[in-house]
Amino acid sequence: MRRRSILIAGLTLPLTARAAGGLAVVELFTSQGCSSCPPADAYLGELAKRPGVIALAWHVDYWNNLGWKDPYASRQSTDRQRDYARHLHDEVYTPALVVNGVRIVVGSDKRAVTEAMAATPAPMAVTLRRTATGLEALAPAWPAGASALLAIYDPDNTTSVAAGENAGRKLKEYRIVRDVREVTLANGPIALAPVPAKQGAALLVRDAAWRIVAAADLLPG
Repeated sequence: MRRRSILIAGLTLPLTARAAGGLAVVELFTSQGCSSCPPADAYLGELAKRPGVIALAWHVDYWNNLGWKDPYASRQSTDRQRDYARHLHDEVYTPALVVNGVRIVVGSDKRAVTEAMAATPAPMAVTLRRTATGLEALAPAWPAGASALLAIYDPDNTTSVAAGENAGRKLKEYRIVRDVREVTLANGPIALAPVPAKQGAALLVRDAAWRIVAAADLLPG
């Protein structure tokens, strides 16, 4: 288990050209058991409000044996972070934020996040919408050799933490991944199972190097 933290006071950064004009996928690996994570959780909520930014929070389970069991933690989230660390030759720590599947930075370091969003290739935007029977994903052409997943998320939740490093705190967290479904890419529209109206869904398409090459976000409602 590792943690990284950074102190940023009074730092206000404008939207970069990449964030303002193209798509960006930001994936935060976090835990309610980590005292360095709440600032990154809050910043993810800010990022989620920006046009063109798809934000997801993956709660890892390797903090669960240190006094507090995160109710949203999963081994799947931990495995995803470890896979990213292996592909990108980086460490496993919290709060870690992966930008477009290409770069890992400290999730509370606003400058590093902004620079990564500006420097990494923007994924292709695809369409994800609700239909009478479920969801439909549509792109002009799916990237050859790519794989995809659908991340089902809660828009936000508040938890009163009773133990561990954040004991006594009430944590508000955003875009919490609760379920993951594999998606088979095929020519033309792709029909997917429905998602509850109170939850959102993000479609992430990656290449063999784990770079996010296409993505879509479906808000709750």
